[in-house]
Amino acid sequence: MASGIVDMQLVFIFGAPATGKLTVARELATLTRYKLFHNHLTVDLVGSLFEFGSPPFTRLREEIWLAAFRESAIENLSLIFTFAPERTVSDHFISDVLEMMQGNNGRVTFVKLVCDDAELERRIENISRTKFGKLSSLELYRSLKAANVFNSPAMPEPDISLDTTSALPSLIAETIHRYILRVDLDH
Repeated sequence: MASGIVDMQLVFIFGAPATGKLTVARELATLTRYKLFHNHLTVDLVGSLFEFGSPPFTRLREEIWLAAFRESAIENLSLIFTFAPERTVSDHFISDVLEMMQGNNGRVTFVKLVCDDAELERRIENISRTKFGKLSSLELYRSLKAANVFNSPAMPEPDISLDTTSALPSLIAETIHRYILRVDLDH
């Protein structure tokens, strides 16, 4: 880091579709007062211009994500970002995030959410998922999972991993919040 002082926190919540990333992120935003940057906002914006997964879609989506992180770090504005790894994301995206954050006195906390397969499949078709154009077809989810679409890019070992199968989102958010506070005290 440039000065050794962390000014900005990026809580990078990732996991498979329907693990509860946005739901937990909303709860965490309430606890922390961090801004919530839901990745589907960018996906929807860029998808209105370019076909999902096309080279211009991928480039512009990642440029927007990184620009938002950079400007937030410059302004000392902590963020919560939701992210579903999938193969249209470039292999260097995570290293770009880490490099940009470190260069701007920011810290990234990687939070992985996991969920039992049966519960995840139950959640996939929840009507609330259609609001942001999220994957909401069980058949398509199963097809994409079988094709290993959700295993890229390679994600770093998470700082904290939590199972959302039966836990209340508010309790998951409180656990993440306590972790963040502990890390802040240690630095």
